[in-house]
Amino acid sequence: MKKNILAGLDLGTTKVCAVIAEKGDNSKIDILGFGIAPSEGLHKGLVANISKTAEAIKNAVQIASNRAGIQINTVNVGVAGEHITSIRHRNYVTINSEEKEITKADLDRLEADVRTIRIPSDRQILHIIPEEFSIDHQGGIENPLGMSGSRLEATNHVVLASIPAIQNIKKSVERAGLHVQDYILQPIASSSSVLEESEKDLGVALIDIGGGTTDIAIFHNKAIKHTKVIGVAGNQVTNDIRESLGVVTEEAENLKKEYGYATEGAIIREMDILIKGVGARGNTKIPISLLTQIISLRMRELFVLIDNEIRSAGFKNKIKAGIILTGGGSLLKGCTELAEEVFGLPSRIGVPQELGHGLSNEIESPEFATVAGLIKGIPGGKSSEYQVLIKPDKLKAKNKVSFLIKKFQQFFDEL
Repeated sequence: MKKNILAGLDLGTTKVCAVIAEKGDNSKIDILGFGIAPSEGLHKGLVANISKTAEAIKNAVQIASNRAGIQINTVNVGVAGEHITSIRHRNYVTINSEEKEITKADLDRLEADVRTIRIPSDRQILHIIPEEFSIDHQGGIENPLGMSGSRLEATNHVVLASIPAIQNIKKSVERAGLHVQDYILQPIASSSSVLEESEKDLGVALIDIGGGTTDIAIFHNKAIKHTKVIGVAGNQVTNDIRESLGVVTEEAENLKKEYGYATEGAIIREMDILIKGVGARGNTKIPISLLTQIISLRMRELFVLIDNEIRSAGFKNKIKAGIILTGGGSLLKGCTELAEEVFGLPSRIGVPQELGHGLSNEIESPEFATVAGLIKGIPGGKSSEYQVLIKPDKLKAKNKVSFLIKKFQQFFDEL
């Protein structure tokens, strides 16, 4: 049965998230099902244990499939980790046809030429994303198809990834019984779900704070200009709390989520927090400002690292639309205030956009930015549509109920 089904798999350090969706006629994406499973097989975006990663993938996909009533066999998978690097590369081809009209074949020749560039033997090209085109030295062209000229030139953003890292992801996904449709760099996926076109045009920096890594993507003039993955993220904050206060990791994570602030200026009301004793040590109380100081030191360090990266890449003065924070780490209270202080730029929280009906409202949160982008794929990527297998009759019945509920929702939305 052929359906316009999309599936994404976000392999995070703390959790694996799978989403199954359907693209409607209005280009809106309806979320049919999503599943989350604890992740124990990854470290800072890299697979550290294939068996554990495969089990987490299997669990997350099973939950999503049960909710959607659809058994998927292919997914778009997010890629992260400090092994990611990017370069800018210019190349050109000559147009040989009599009409001198630029066709898809000419764009394919441009891409094929980029794939011949010399890169380290342990790296592979993950993405070739054109920033802009020039025809006969006339620049600033977004889409050259159908135009006429003798020389087609492109400036490309080329993303490189570690071959072993990609192979380990592939092995994990296949051991879970799935096939990889496309590998997508996580900050690119996140940007496709949370950024507005006007922001990409004016100049914007997306900062996706996950558990093990923080992903950065910079856009200007509607094109991606720079990507970077930094190995400092939410887990380091949790570890700082654990070490400073002498609590177990689970308790440290709970303290961060429930009482944590990224900056003291964001504290609404000073209060004491109960710290549960471990072993012979009894319970103690600390002021919320002390917890905030622990968190703020690491978050400030992260933002300073990112600010230095943006400056060294030469884009600080081009980010006119400001900073967009997303990912689970951006849910920390006071995050935008600290970002504005460190970067000196306006900041906001980015949530997935252009979602339709179904379970879409349940993933309209920064922590689902990457997986929401993965189901969309990237421009120029492989088709995200593929054959799906419908599950047994009881799930078909469930689908009929979901369909009726969806129709009722649409009916009341139109009233």
